[in-house]
Amino acid sequence: MRRFALTVGSLVAAGMLAFAVPGSAVAADGVLVVNDTAYEEPSGCYDSDRWPLSVSNHTDSVAYVFSEPGCSGEVTEVVYPGDSTVSEFGNSVHID
Repeated sequence: MRRFALTVGSLVAAGMLAFAVPGSAVAADGVLVVNDTAYEEPSGCYDSDRWPLSVSNHTDSVAYVFSEPGCSGEVTEVVYPGDSTVSEFGNSVHID
């Protein structure tokens, strides 16, 4: 009975450890160009202080252009992989 309890306890501890270790961050493969600045394997939000906002998406993920800094406000453009856009109302870009 003692061996059984040790085995079960070890399995429970291993399971808890597996869930406690954070996964690695996932970034898009490729390059995202925002107003002539290239970001390799981009992930997250990129603000810009220049207008119009130019975005070229050379990644495998969709990029979203937001109307406000910090990737807030409304989504004004959706830039699919391989596409580019110039947004008169864009202030930031988010990509996963």
